[in-house]
Amino acid sequence: MEQNHWLDYLSAVGAIATPVLILFLTSVGWKLRQSVERRNELEDKLREDRIHTYNQILEPFIIILMPDAAWEQDPKNKNKNKGDLATAKMLSLEYRNYGFKLALVGSDSVVEAYNNLMQFFFAQGGNSIPSRTHIKQMLELLGTFLLEIRKSMGNETTKLTNWQMLEWFFKEARELSGGGA
Repeated sequence: MEQNHWLDYLSAVGAIATPVLILFLTSVGWKLRQSVERRNELEDKLREDRIHTYNQILEPFIIILMPDAAWEQDPKNKNKNKGDLATAKMLSLEYRNYGFKLALVGSDSVVEAYNNLMQFFFAQGGNSIPSRTHIKQMLELLGTFLLEIRKSMGNETTKLTNWQMLEWFFKEARELSGGGA
């Protein structure tokens, strides 16, 4: 009889604990789901901020590496020196603001690659266009910066090299990298 009494208590506790446990596990699951959805939402917003910031940071480099023939075909560029325009953009307050924003929203590797690129330009004595002897070094740094941006945008396992990131940009990329044609 005593054993039946003990089983009755165990059954009663089980009948009460089961719904409480289910309620607890459901609330934990709901909280985890909300957390994941919020993190994904924030990551999507951050991704858009990064894309805009990266585009603004890369604009002077796009101008510098644009072929002269393409530059001169655009009527709004008539009588404008692309090197001077790129330099002016890099020295502007707006560009500095984007650099600051990059430091806040960019991944560590993107910020490090950008820092290396900018330190290269600082070492050039304020000239944004490097001498011919330093062009390969600048392009290596720019390719690394582009590669790190690519990785930060979700292509972490990319097999591309920093030079391959530049091949579409100008025809001498393979030659300069030592990769041949």
